[in-house]
Amino acid sequence: MDSTDDTFIVIMLKDNGTGFLEKELGSYAVDDRYGLIYNTYAAEQNGQLYVYMKLSCGRDVEDWEYDAIFDYYDSQTVMSAAISVKEEDGEYNPMWVVKFAFEEDINKMEEHIEKLLALHKKELDSVYETIADKRDEYSED
Repeated sequence: MDSTDDTFIVIMLKDNGTGFLEKELGSYAVDDRYGLIYNTYAAEQNGQLYVYMKLSCGRDVEDWEYDAIFDYYDSQTVMSAAISVKEEDGEYNPMWVVKFAFEEDINKMEEHIEKLLALHKKELDSVYETIADKRDEYSED
């Protein structure tokens, strides 16, 4: 990867009781040139650390696209890199909270995040292509 495309993300441990971010678990260089990562943190569950990464569309969507994107986005596409994927509506743009196991090894973690972003981007591109001619179905005019 060309280092000029790198985005550095820091994953912090979130306290389950207070919701505050307590300590840095790691800093990772990933290619997020499309701006798909909205935020991320880690939390402990049953003695294991999990990363919760909120993924976005990387751009503002039109009103009619909002529901169409959720309707056509197949979360199974990213499940090879995730434990769970949950739609996060109520945001300005469609978002998904993706949960996956935290890796201590920096290289493995970066590879995992890269894979997740590539799968998400591929699915978004497919969705945009599919909904391109569906404006009339989703417009309220």
